Amino acid sequence: MASPSAYDKLSPRSTNLDLIKQYNSGLAVWVAFFTFVFLIYYKFSDGDFSFLMTYAALTRTFGFALLLVRMFIKQHAKGVSRKTLEMYVLVFFPRLVSILRHEGYLPYDKSGDFIYHAAEMLSMALAAACLFYMHTRFERSYQRDYDTFGSVGLPSHLGTLYMIVPCVVLAVLLHPTLNNDFISDTTWTLSMYMETCAIIPQLYMFQRSAANKGVVEVLVSHSVFALGFARVLDMIFWLYSYHELSDAAGSKSVGMLVLATQFIHIAIMGDFFYYYLISIKTGKAMQLPISASMV
Repeated sequence: MASPSAYDKLSPRSTNLDLIKQYNSGLAVWVAFFTFVFLIYYKFSDGDFSFLMTYAALTRTFGFALLLVRMFIKQHAKGVSRKTLEMYVLVFFPRLVSILRHEGYLPYDKSGDFIYHAAEMLSMALAAACLFYMHTRFERSYQRDYDTFGSVGLPSHLGTLYMIVPCVVLAVLLHPTLNNDFISDTTWTLSMYMETCAIIPQLYMFQRSAANKGVVEVLVSHSVFALGFARVLDMIFWLYSYHELSDAAGSKSVGMLVLATQFIHIAIMGDFFYYYLISIKTGKAMQLPISASMV
C-alpha cells in the first residue's frame, strides 16, 4: 500500500486525469450532437434560414438530456436548480399551446412540419423528468439552501414569481399578432419572455453554492451552455426576422422587444460563457469566481 505522502501526491494528479477524461467525453458528446444536427438538416430541411429555430430547439433538447443523464450517472441532483427547471417547464408549456394550434411562429423550413414540434415536446418532457426526479429519487441531494433566488419577501419556493408575474403582464400587454389569436400570440410571447430569465436561478445557485467552492460539474456546465447556445441561435434568427413581428396596431416595437429579451439573456450568461470556454480551452474544471455576480 502506498504511504500517505505518496498517495497525497498522486491523488491530485488522478483527479486531474479524471477531469480531463470527463471533459473529453463531454466534447465527444458535443461532436455527436453536431453530427446528429447535420443529419437532421440533410434529411429534413430544405435549407431555409429558419432552420436555426429547429437547431435551437434541438440544442435545448440536448441540454436537458445531458442533465437527466448526469443525474442518473452521479445518482444525485447536487448543483442543479429546481427553480430553473420549473421555469423551463413553464417556458415550454405556453410555447406548445401556441405552436400546436397555429403555424405563425413555426420555422418556414420543412423541419418546422414535425422536427421542431417534436424537439420542443421532448425538451418539456426531459425538463419535467429532471424536476420529477429532484422531487423523488434525488430529493435528499437537492441543495435547497443554495437554490434561493427570489427568497426576499417571499417563501423561497415561490421565488420564481418575481420572474413569472412581470413576464405574464408584459406578454399580455406587448405581443405580436402573427396568429391573429390572442391566446396563441400571448402564450408564444410569454414563453419567449420567461426563457430570458429561466436560467437566472441556476446561475445564482452556482454563486451561492459553497459546497463546490465555485466549481461547476462537467455535465452540468455542458447542459447550461447548451441552453445558452440555443438562445444564441434564436437570437441570430430573430436579428434578421424581428421586423415580421408587429402588434395589432402595426407597430414593430414588439419585435424589437422580443429581440432585446434575447440579447438580455445572452448578457446574463456572459460570465458563464466566458468561464465555460476557458474550461474547454484548458481542459480543467470550470471555475467560477466566488465573489463575482452573474445575475
